[in-house]
Amino acid sequence: MDVTHEINLLVQELTRFGGSVKFGTLCRDERCSDIFEALVGTLKAAKKRKIVAYDSELLLQGPHDDVEIRLVQQPAAVPEASTDAAETPAASTEDSAPPQAHDSS
Repeated sequence: MDVTHEINLLVQELTRFGGSVKFGTLCRDERCSDIFEALVGTLKAAKKRKIVAYDSELLLQGPHDDVEIRLVQQPAAVPEASTDAAETPAASTEDSAPPQAHDSS
């Protein structure tokens, strides 16, 4: 799954919890466990993008169950990964190919 999509799902779940939830509660939530294969990785990516905040370098179920996960900002409207060819500039073969010498023998 795309990281942006996972973060958007995380935002939805944190909103469902009122914007703040303990890590242990999030881990044990049946809906979250069905959605997230790598919850800690998604949380880490969201923290790096300053969408969530929590006071721990590491999150392990059990020892860090009381760490509060807070939604600090909604993610900017970033489109999901697209495979639309119109968005990807194609290199022109005329511009990038070296001129060929013609042999007139």
